Amino acid sequence: MSSPIQIAKKMKSTKVIGTHSGTFHCDEALAVFMLRLTDEFKDADLVRTRDPAKLEPLDIVVDVGGVYSPEKHRYDHHQREFTEVFGHGGFDKIKLSSAGLVYKHFGKEIIANRLKTTVDDERVEVIWLTLYSEMIESVDGIDNGVNISSTPLSYTQRTDLSSRVKRLNPNWNEEATDAIYDEKFSQASKITGEEFLSQLDYFAFAWLPARDIVKQALEKRFDVDKSGQIVVFNQSCPWKDHLFLLEPQLSPSPSSSSQILYILYPESEGPNSKWRIQCVPESPDSFKNRKSLPEPWCGVRDDKLSEVSGIPGGVFVHASGFIGGNATYEGILEMARKALAYGA
Repeated sequence: MSSPIQIAKKMKSTKVIGTHSGTFHCDEALAVFMLRLTDEFKDADLVRTRDPAKLEPLDIVVDVGGVYSPEKHRYDHHQREFTEVFGHGGFDKIKLSSAGLVYKHFGKEIIANRLKTTVDDERVEVIWLTLYSEMIESVDGIDNGVNISSTPLSYTQRTDLSSRVKRLNPNWNEEATDAIYDEKFSQASKITGEEFLSQLDYFAFAWLPARDIVKQALEKRFDVDKSGQIVVFNQSCPWKDHLFLLEPQLSPSPSSSSQILYILYPESEGPNSKWRIQCVPESPDSFKNRKSLPEPWCGVRDDKLSEVSGIPGGVFVHASGFIGGNATYEGILEMARKALAYGA
């Protein structure tokens, strides 16, 4: 009878990835998918086992084996002495899972392949750090038991990728053979891979191109208003992350009293588009604004807003004061200038 390795070798790939059998988690499911995006392990076969004798001859092993050695292609993180962190871009606190290990060592190649470029392309470095922050770090944190927040307020999160993968495991009262586990693992790897590629494509082909738009708008902010605290985009785009990354580099570097407070942009591409004003939050993920729109405007719409604000063309201001609208660019700019002066 042929061994699992011999069977795998007879298939189309000459490379074999190893991971543990039985109950699976998000990190090794994603690690296996990412490895199959590399040149060396493209279309590699998979053996799931905990038997050291069966793992030893495999080309690469993740999440099992008790060894972390990139030189030997061994990427386990469960051993007592393991302390490896991402170590780039300030991400040096959370220990890596098998997903983080694979991403750290193979991520740039994977991104370069997706962008059809080389690993020394500066875009690859930016996306590599961003995708770790936005996706991989959370997989590492969950697998290593790191709480998402230490604040008194909390809520249950069961829609994340790790939770979805966990639910794919056979239930306690269902049949759970090795074959069933392997089939479920394949589904899990596919789901994690779809999420990974979706995020990678977003950052590569939507998020990153917006960087130049944001940079140019920041450079022209004093043409909009002498304060430099109002920025205008001539099209809607993902701006928050880029603003927070680029703002400290502005010359002169903004102090807390001259930070950018309001973003203006059209609702559509048409010549008669209405305009929006959006407050800059204290951080990209914060719900607290650096300076909200004036309280008397909040929750007011249309003619009533025009009356309260003294600005024609009022459309709305959200009840929380983080966003508003006007029929024209001139109107939205006037709203921004009045908001700057409000309470000063």
